[in-house]
Amino acid sequence: MSHTPIQWIAAAIFAVALLHTFSARQFERLSHRYPRHAGLFHLLGEVEVVFGFWAIVLVVSMALLAGGGSALDYAESRNYTEPLFVFVVMVIAASRPVLRTAMSLVDALARLAPVPTPGARAWLGLAAVPLLGSLITEPAAMTIAALMLAPQVFRPRVAEAVKYLALGVLFVNVSIGGTLTSYAAPPVLMVATTWQWDSAFMLATFGWKAALAVLLNASVATWVLRKHLQPAAAGDAGAAARERVPLPVVAVHLGLLAGVVLSAHHPVVFLGLFLMFLGFTQAYERHQSPLIIKEALLVGFFLAGLVVLGGMQQWWLQPIVSALAPVALFLGALGLTAITDNAALTYLGSLIVGISDESKYMLVAGAVAGGGLSVIANAPNPAGVALLRRGFADETIGAGGLLLGALGPTAVAAAAFLFL
Repeated sequence: MSHTPIQWIAAAIFAVALLHTFSARQFERLSHRYPRHAGLFHLLGEVEVVFGFWAIVLVVSMALLAGGGSALDYAESRNYTEPLFVFVVMVIAASRPVLRTAMSLVDALARLAPVPTPGARAWLGLAAVPLLGSLITEPAAMTIAALMLAPQVFRPRVAEAVKYLALGVLFVNVSIGGTLTSYAAPPVLMVATTWQWDSAFMLATFGWKAALAVLLNASVATWVLRKHLQPAAAGDAGAAARERVPLPVVAVHLGLLAGVVLSAHHPVVFLGLFLMFLGFTQAYERHQSPLIIKEALLVGFFLAGLVVLGGMQQWWLQPIVSALAPVALFLGALGLTAITDNAALTYLGSLIVGISDESKYMLVAGAVAGGGLSVIANAPNPAGVALLRRGFADETIGAGGLLLGALGPTAVAAAAFLFL
């Protein structure tokens, strides 16, 4: 089967975007070396900008080769529900009333634990919140966990290797922690309806294994972090979140968050709820912290770019996925997830006619287990990067450091899905 020049160009642009992602930290260093062009290098060093930028390059290339109408038709044919949802849920989940409620619950549990409170709080942030993602969706869990852990763990004075381990554990745990239900993890969501996987099936087949891996990963990371943990400092995001908020305001925020989660597949509904949320925050501004609009927009831009670029990769990805035996499919999905969104992989699997039940399990298990290996591996990862990168050197998260930090927890998750 011959492939069109546009498909080859799209694959080449996708490869360049991947290289750009892995070299984003070098652009930040160039911005310090050449201050005259610091603005441009800083922009190119923003991981969240990479895929959006190269998606624009792809659409322009399509317009030059096939005409503006064809390029516009392709761009408009993409489904942008997930980027829009992640943007909305990030902003609401990071609002002071929601964050205060989550942190109050974590603090109460941490004080009851028979270990020092900072360690218990870190463990809960790495274990309980990712598992909560099965109810509130993974992007919301990532946002809450990142904001809770930032002042405690992701601080400039903590060793980079330790922070990358904690980041890898967080990303892997969020990726597998959403598999207790059929709607919270994007790669599961892509196949749940087609393969008739409900939440009871997910809990019995994936969920309990994922929970064990999450608890083990969080325990190991907390033990490594034990000498670096400190209580939240006054004036940080955590302390601000603890300022008293009236119960009715909390109830409205939680109600709007619940409405957004329940309408995750219907952008008309959750965008309407988001507009109500913006109006409410303006009306009760004294009970709010600054909304993370910029960070959420960058994440949405990143994911929209991935949707545009990823849509042109099916021609070479699907033959790979369909040709692999079950165990090889697990390992292939685990590796491919590092260079493409895991939801895209499982979606391609859902298109394969006659795929066996064992292959279905292996595909999804490999996709979620590898969800922490890179920034693009799982949809919530860019949110974590946007919220935590200021705690790293040069205020950037290196792809190599993240990969190394995620290898251990990924191996734990893979072993749980393969051998339990």
